[in-house]
Amino acid sequence: MAKMGTVWDRTAEFLSDNLGAVLPVALLAFFVPASIEGSFQAAKAGAGTALALSLYLVQIAFGILSIWGSLTISAMALDMADVRGAGRIGRNRLLPALAVSVLIFAAMFVLALPVPLALQLGGYDLMEIARGTNVSLSPQIAGGIALYMLVALCLILWIGARLFVTNPVIVREKRMFSALRQSWKLTRGMTWRIIGVILLFALVSWVSILAANMVFGSIFTLVAGGPADGISLAGVLTSVVVAAVQTGFTVLVPAFTAKLYLALTAEAGLRDGVLRA
Repeated sequence: MAKMGTVWDRTAEFLSDNLGAVLPVALLAFFVPASIEGSFQAAKAGAGTALALSLYLVQIAFGILSIWGSLTISAMALDMADVRGAGRIGRNRLLPALAVSVLIFAAMFVLALPVPLALQLGGYDLMEIARGTNVSLSPQIAGGIALYMLVALCLILWIGARLFVTNPVIVREKRMFSALRQSWKLTRGMTWRIIGVILLFALVSWVSILAANMVFGSIFTLVAGGPADGISLAGVLTSVVVAAVQTGFTVLVPAFTAKLYLALTAEAGLRDGVLRA
């Protein structure tokens, strides 16, 4: 069975040996969008409908750019091409990856539908809740929603572990929707180990980003002045620092999934070879 420690070692080796090739992709696809998006929340405060819609469209464009960056780094980690060739591979596999992402998003949307339906049937105003109005929920509704969200979260985590290597499959095997089935097949028997990695990664990245936001946010606020309505210098500087931390963790994901995919396919090939023998 593939060992997570070995996969981590190979991921670290790849990043250290190819830092010069990975860095431009990371800056373009992850750091720049994250730096700009960090100020979007302040920009949306009091923004008109046209500006808010424009910001949402920019976020979608940044999301697509991020997917391209992940595919490009996956291609490099899979030893398929150098940085230029990997960029072309990422561009060529972008549409299949987007189609799969839309399908997964639609499935998650359907999974979340019972919550607003329960609120609607309970007589609550969804528009007021969407605007952030403090609404007092009955204990029955609140308890039922909390239980359902806990079950849904566990289900999403389990499914996410089984689909963990979908992007490497899309890149290496040139699949689209069948990449979901292939990932499901490859991760059989590895679900709990992958869940452990996901939880550990989520915890470490969340703590690091939160710490960077609080520490540097406080420092920049003291230096550049207190918080103000809309975009401020302290907010922009904080966004840049948080984006740098976030980029480091974001780069790890496609590199690690690619190395895990290689380990899983090697193990599957060895197992099939033993069975045929």
